[in-house]
Amino acid sequence: MRFQFLALLLILFASATTNQAIIGGWSPIKNITDPYVIELANFAVVEHDKQKGETLKFEKLIKGESQIVVGTNYRLTLSAKNGSSSNNYEAVVWDLKHLRKLTSFERA
Repeated sequence: MRFQFLALLLILFASATTNQAIIGGWSPIKNITDPYVIELANFAVVEHDKQKGETLKFEKLIKGESQIVVGTNYRLTLSAKNGSSSNNYEAVVWDLKHLRKLTSFERA
């Protein structure tokens, strides 16, 4: 059992260093035009609208960071339109193979 735990830790560490990410630390997302990251940003806006009864519309992703935990946290700075005005927001989305949860969404 102890060997399996150590092997798992070694695999996670190797995976994290291959992707230049630090387990538990925030790392910049280098390609913010990646369709998966854009999908997460759009999810954040749609989920926020559901929770708060608002009608924001996702416009663009400005920057992002990721944090490896059990799954991955994504801290995304995005632009969303509310009627005719655009504002920037910071959203944190937890993701584990398409199982997602919006953990925060605030105006930046």
